[in-house]
Amino acid sequence: QVHLVESGGGLVQAGGSLRLSCVASGPPFRHYRVGWFRQAPGKEREFVAIIGRDSNIANYADSVKGRFTISRDNAENTVYLHMNNLKPEDTAVYFCAADPSYRSVLITGGFDSWGQGTQVTISS
Repeated sequence: QVHLVESGGGLVQAGGSLRLSCVASGPPFRHYRVGWFRQAPGKEREFVAIIGRDSNIANYADSVKGRFTISRDNAENTVYLHMNNLKPEDTAVYFCAADPSYRSVLITGGFDSWGQGTQVTISS
């Protein structure tokens, strides 16, 4: 099973940017479908973005389309979430998750390895 560590969260003003990193240890990360999810206080965890196994095909939640980009650096065994034009409603703990299957990026379930999360806070 792959071990995941997120970083890059912080406090920024609305309209600002952050880049979250999800570093994997274990098998090559390119052989995993990787997702970013978030959970705000008092709310359920929600899907943000997914990138496919051995590909750069991606799927985004409607709430982040055009503002967030998920990408891979296979040499660094890392998946990033680039977040631009941040809004207060983006405030949440962000988690990355990995799935070794070839499931479509349109399927938001089936992830069996999770990181501990990184806090993102957007001030208005």
